[in-house]
Amino acid sequence: MDPLHLRSAGTSLVISTSHGEAEIIHWGADLGSTLPDLAILGEPVPHSAIDATVPAGLLPQASSSWRGRPGLRGHRIADGVSGLDFSPRLRTVAARVEGTTAVITQADAEAGLSVESTLSLHDGGLLELRHTLTNDGTTPYQLDELATILPVAPDAVELLDLTGRWCRENHPQRRAIQQGTWVRTGRHGRTGHDSSLLLAAGTPGFGNRHGKVWATHLAWSGNHEQFTDTIGDGRTMIGGSELLGPAEVVLEPQGSYTTPALFAAYSDRGLDGISEAFYSWFRARPHHVLTAAGGGKPRPVVLNTWEAVYFDHNLPTLIELADSAAELGVERFVLDDGWFRGRRDDHAGLGDWYVDETLWPQGLTPLVDAVTSRGMEFGLWVEPEMVNLNSDIARAHPEWIVGPAALSHKDGGRLPLEWRNQHVIDLVNPDAWQYIFDRIDALLRGNNISYLKWDQNRDLLEHGHAGRPSVHEQTLAAYRLFDELKKAHPGVEIESCSSGGGRVDLGILERTDRIWASDCNDALERQNIQRWTGLVVPPELVGGHIGPTTSHTTARTHDLSFRAITALFGHFGMEWDVRQATGAEREELKRFIGLYKEHRDLIHSGRMVRADLADESLMLHGTVAASAPEAGTTAALFALVSTRTAFAEQPGRIAIPGLEQDRDYRVEAIFPAPGDADYGQSFTQVQPPAWLADGAVANGRFFAEVGLPMPILNPEHALLLRFTAL
Repeated sequence: MDPLHLRSAGTSLVISTSHGEAEIIHWGADLGSTLPDLAILGEPVPHSAIDATVPAGLLPQASSSWRGRPGLRGHRIADGVSGLDFSPRLRTVAARVEGTTAVITQADAEAGLSVESTLSLHDGGLLELRHTLTNDGTTPYQLDELATILPVAPDAVELLDLTGRWCRENHPQRRAIQQGTWVRTGRHGRTGHDSSLLLAAGTPGFGNRHGKVWATHLAWSGNHEQFTDTIGDGRTMIGGSELLGPAEVVLEPQGSYTTPALFAAYSDRGLDGISEAFYSWFRARPHHVLTAAGGGKPRPVVLNTWEAVYFDHNLPTLIELADSAAELGVERFVLDDGWFRGRRDDHAGLGDWYVDETLWPQGLTPLVDAVTSRGMEFGLWVEPEMVNLNSDIARAHPEWIVGPAALSHKDGGRLPLEWRNQHVIDLVNPDAWQYIFDRIDALLRGNNISYLKWDQNRDLLEHGHAGRPSVHEQTLAAYRLFDELKKAHPGVEIESCSSGGGRVDLGILERTDRIWASDCNDALERQNIQRWTGLVVPPELVGGHIGPTTSHTTARTHDLSFRAITALFGHFGMEWDVRQATGAEREELKRFIGLYKEHRDLIHSGRMVRADLADESLMLHGTVAASAPEAGTTAALFALVSTRTAFAEQPGRIAIPGLEQDRDYRVEAIFPAPGDADYGQSFTQVQPPAWLADGAVANGRFFAEVGLPMPILNPEHALLLRFTAL
């Protein structure tokens, strides 16, 4: 059988079946339309080893003498005996290519197992891979793991992944790839604050704009593992899998299991090339939020009430806040936690999704009408997957609360420890699922709600249904809840919030319209959180808000310009009592809202560019128009950010990459500019660089190779630059 060859956007994927099983023999740079005789790739056989070439199969398996991490682990249970068919010998029985999608079926008739693998290379070069395992036998088969795995080239010797915690999500860590297995395990029952959004293997020192990179992301919102595996012969594999609990998936005869999708990208242009592949896939989805230029709805300016009023809900205050927001130019007003029965703090009320009659004797209608009559959409906070023990629903249905025992806690069953005073409602229970669906559906039908901020504030620990582990089924039930509510209310947008960035993955983003990257609104922390979240998720899907002058999570104080420039490169909004912004500060806030509205189409459709700077105290990032702009239009926005004091006394010339090399541009500082109130506070210099007052003109090649001398920014300040095409 001839090899299967998929090509797209500078990437080739070549799959051979010459050893009987399917094997990816190349995933990387485009090889052109013609392949040589692949017999030239026959490997030598070393001493003291298997007397044959060992393939690194699409599903690596011990039956081919693979000594690394296997692709499939499980066993059959028959006549009370377990452990049977523990080592299947899967061999290719069918393979076809349809456009840029390959579908390969491998089977072992003796073991009674078959696996269908689908590999799609999307237009922007992003690879999507998933497997479906079917039990063709006559007895049950217990699945322990089915992994999606890809090979990386021998020159991938360095690994970058991400980790974090609450209010410090998505921070990078690097290590050398050495022999053995590096595993990132998530047992949170959700993606997790410390989850690695991306696993990236690359050539030595790969950066934002240079080096070869092979990167993967597992699109799953439950327990999972991501790993690299380097065996003794030097081959390295990279992949991921759902992490299943004991006997969590047992396939009855003719039953099947499909893995979460593994998304993977190759780039010979560093991490920015990886982002381009992911962004292209996101933006090609038919249900993706669109820009106005693309014929859709621009991402509206948001005001969220949480850090303005917390649980102190009263109608006059909220209408004052709505008045202030509308006058500033806000387009979406979101009422956060505290509106439902018994909710005066975070100890009670979760699960009772009825408007609190004592707070809202006329329901939410007066506030909704006040908001919408001022030209804004109305949004509402919910947390449908959680429950407080101090709630009517928990008292009425204790059997709906998740625990490790088959008995409900009312009947003596043990509950997991509380987390933020709450437990998890068992969506695997069809009655509990229907109750939650009916309550959220009723809220949406009974009120003019355009947006749900959907929160999930705890890990799913000791998570079981009827005494058995059930994170797998709970995740699928939550997905179905999103899907059915979207089907019933197609015009309602949903934000995925999980105590900030605790559930950020392509599984949840297939069902929601944006994420809340972090509960931290400190602009300094947000610079890193948004930068690394944006490695995979485009800015139109990442909520970025201006918080109060002093952050409630870090107690740091920042100027408005630093907070606003940070929020600008995302889905812009505010989580702040904007009534406090008066005088010159209020005019400055209006100006930034205007800047966002003017440039959001560019920010939400352009190419993300992140410079590689030698000075680690500075960050330079921006968005460049995806296609050649007309003369006189904004072609790019960049932010130069100072995160701390620098080693050198001045930054010197800084190169600005990503512009068209032979196109002329005018660059100007649009904030702070001479005459702005923040101008003197942002810089520490006797004399600014020559171009700062009046701008400068050069072509993209000059900006990329020579750069511009930059002003000396004070720590925790930023400079916003606009490039206009000439």
